[in-house]
Amino acid sequence: MSVLVYTESEGGKFKKIAHEVVAYGHGIAEMMGTTVTAIAINGGDASELGTYGASKVLEVKNGDLEKFSAEGYADVVAQAAKAEGSSVVILTSSANSKFMAPLVAINLEAGYVPNVTQLPESTSPLKVKHNVFTNKAFSVTEFMTEVKVIGLGKNTYGVKENPTSATAESFSPSVDTGGVKILSVDKATDKVTIADAEIVVSGGRGLKGPENWGMIEDLAETLGAAIACSKPVSDMGWRPHSEHVGQTGKPVAANLYIAIGISGAIQHLAGINGSKVKVVINNDPEAPFFKAADYGIVGDAFEVVPQFTQKLKEFKAQNA
Repeated sequence: MSVLVYTESEGGKFKKIAHEVVAYGHGIAEMMGTTVTAIAINGGDASELGTYGASKVLEVKNGDLEKFSAEGYADVVAQAAKAEGSSVVILTSSANSKFMAPLVAINLEAGYVPNVTQLPESTSPLKVKHNVFTNKAFSVTEFMTEVKVIGLGKNTYGVKENPTSATAESFSPSVDTGGVKILSVDKATDKVTIADAEIVVSGGRGLKGPENWGMIEDLAETLGAAIACSKPVSDMGWRPHSEHVGQTGKPVAANLYIAIGISGAIQHLAGINGSKVKVVINNDPEAPFFKAADYGIVGDAFEVVPQFTQKLKEFKAQNA
């Protein structure tokens, strides 16, 4: 009756969100008086998950699952939940997990709540607090089903170490990818991805053109950050759509989000509200983004950003 946690990985290595979801699972398991079982599909070293609270790791090694398939992965997770007799199944709220989770819930005849932000208020009945209305409000939801599927919001619980001696077991489920075969996946490998970034530097129309993006790239490189942009910027072709963040783009839940030359339309704010600290640089003191910002600089980005970047470089050099 352990709590089952799905741990995301890429290239045979666990992602940071895998550590966070295991730590969260450990917190729930303690409340329920049970343990955490993690399921890893072509993942990394099982002992790594033990650091964050997993007592057992079900290792799935299958060539048919080298590339992510929502149907295939969901079927494997559901089979693991049934094999373990788990009444609570936890995933993250990443793009892949949000594709998977409803399929897992259907397979297990379970209730599903995404974007959960903290440990349950109670476990009998199980009640969880989660973001709603694009992170503008919270809701407390009570599960009415025997099996519960929880989607943990990224960067909400934190990566907490709970050293446990994890045992690894081979798990060989039947694999059904739903008649879909992934032929190839093209990914950028030379930069930090928005989904996994701790820091995101984002630019808007205030930069006046793609030829001015060099200072954004310089700042991002200095900080080890991912580069993002507003919807108008990607629509005009200044930057690729893969960098568009907001309600209709990629959601961002970074530790630090720096917005440069972005006014802060409600659709953009809805996609980045999950970020812990928001810094805004804009020459319009009435820009809506300032109302949502933790720190704001009213000034010309073409003057502020190069100075900001230079100071960061000097600081890094002095503290290397």
